[in-house]
Amino acid sequence: MSTLGSFIWSIADQLRGPYRPNQYGNVILPLTILRRLDCILEPDRETVRELAAKYDNPNRLRIEVKKATGRPFYNTSNYSFANLLADADGLADNLADYIDRFSPDVDVFEYFDFKKEILALKKAGLLREVITSFKAVDLHPDVVSNADMGDAFEYIIRKFNEAANETSGDHYTPRDAIRLLVDLLFAEKEVDLAEAGIVRTLYDPTAGTGGMLALAEEHLLAQNPDAKLSLYGQEYNPQSYAICKSDLLAKGHDASNIAFGNTLTDDAFKGRQFDFCMSNPPYGVDWKQYAKAVTKERDEAGPYGRFAPGLPSTSDGQMLFLLHLAHKMRAPEDGGGRAGIVMNGSPLFNGAAESGPSNIRKWLLENDLVDAIVALPTNMFFNTGIATYIWILDNTKHPDRKGKVQLIDGTSFWTKMRKNLGSKGREISDADRAKIVKLYADFDDADPDLSKVLRNDEFGYWTITVERPLLNENGKPVLDRKGKPKPDSKKRDTENVPFTYGGSTAGAAGKVEVIQAYFDAEVKPHVPDAWIDWAKVKTGYEIPFTRHFYKYVPPRPLAEIDADLEKQVAKILDLLREVEG
Repeated sequence: MSTLGSFIWSIADQLRGPYRPNQYGNVILPLTILRRLDCILEPDRETVRELAAKYDNPNRLRIEVKKATGRPFYNTSNYSFANLLADADGLADNLADYIDRFSPDVDVFEYFDFKKEILALKKAGLLREVITSFKAVDLHPDVVSNADMGDAFEYIIRKFNEAANETSGDHYTPRDAIRLLVDLLFAEKEVDLAEAGIVRTLYDPTAGTGGMLALAEEHLLAQNPDAKLSLYGQEYNPQSYAICKSDLLAKGHDASNIAFGNTLTDDAFKGRQFDFCMSNPPYGVDWKQYAKAVTKERDEAGPYGRFAPGLPSTSDGQMLFLLHLAHKMRAPEDGGGRAGIVMNGSPLFNGAAESGPSNIRKWLLENDLVDAIVALPTNMFFNTGIATYIWILDNTKHPDRKGKVQLIDGTSFWTKMRKNLGSKGREISDADRAKIVKLYADFDDADPDLSKVLRNDEFGYWTITVERPLLNENGKPVLDRKGKPKPDSKKRDTENVPFTYGGSTAGAAGKVEVIQAYFDAEVKPHVPDAWIDWAKVKTGYEIPFTRHFYKYVPPRPLAEIDADLEKQVAKILDLLREVEG
């Protein structure tokens, strides 16, 4: 638990009455950020004011401020926490002036709609009290490290969500899941990342409050203090965007790399590609309201557009983000890219052959972009207990991994938490994480009970339509004009034929031979009058994850079951006797 976070959250008690608990965050979050920025800017305030008097042009001022202070952002107001309280009557106006005079890249208070809160606090007679409390908290980076600040933010956001009774999944992914994702994402590039002075780009199209970006950077710097990661992100929840951007500002990043807006309808980094991409998109979220824009883009962008391979059903947009990430990986000729995404189980298998989801899987697998899929333990996330999976994509696979996908069953690697946080009762400890990463690294040599390496074509199948003749009242087939039997639609059936049926390694190329062999062996002996309608053959891809790790558990011996039943019957009879008695 973050002690700083709980202390800051305790300031919220002052709001009790005029504010409902679900509104506390509207005040506490922006003020925490304002105080953090205030502490960062304090030592250079005079320098910046002098430069502001000298340079009118905001672009020139930004350059000069960066030269003088090393920071890309600034504030030119005469006010700060140091003197705001001196003018009791002007406090609200002076605070508004302070916020207005941040450099243009600090647009976070606008997204918090904070001026509205200043007026509400003034009206409630709470403004002075709350500013006094925040002034007493020293949030300078020398006192509160970036990591501790991150923990405090996380704590406050969680408390805010609990009070608002919101699904915190909209706001963030637990740190243990992010750490695993980051480890897997960087696993193949550790050698590159160890080079001194290396610069790499990392992008999150569903940045939320910035947890993934922050942790990825923390992880990389712990292993290579000389490395530099440029962070990019987009977020469409105004408050999450404001928090994400503030967090990066507080850590000295170029916050103009964080964009506001909906990634699916308005890609803020169009034409840009990145070394690493990561995302935890919302699961099962309806994208009907964007369907028109997404479909229009798909139709206009042609075969290389981000949504060209297919569209999932409008009731679940996860796979749109999967396609978006595949599109955002640095091109192979520029060194290639890797992407990691957390999704629920449905993108593995939903949709029949030639449906949108199946076509997306087909495109990913036929282009050899899926590197590994890891099943996470259940009860890992704050707002859902369902099964979740990390997909790792790579467009420049290591030669040993080419043409293959590794499935890792990580469901048993968890540690029980002392106290549940929402639905989250389990976490992946450092030791659990190391075991999963080792399974990934061991690849073909990993424990076969926990890791399976399959060829891309092992996920492909053909759906064939099996027809049987329509019979007349005499039991004879009804013929069409060409003298061929007419099919009976009531007896029509479909069968899925794996590309690899009968040990075939020809993949999609062996279509006719493999389908015929399947039909002759599996269908014909049972229905000799059946035939295949070759015009209706469809190609599908699915990743039946659990089937690959299925373990047969034999039923208990009959005698044992009988003994148990007798015990239960005896208990029931005793209870009935008591009732009658």
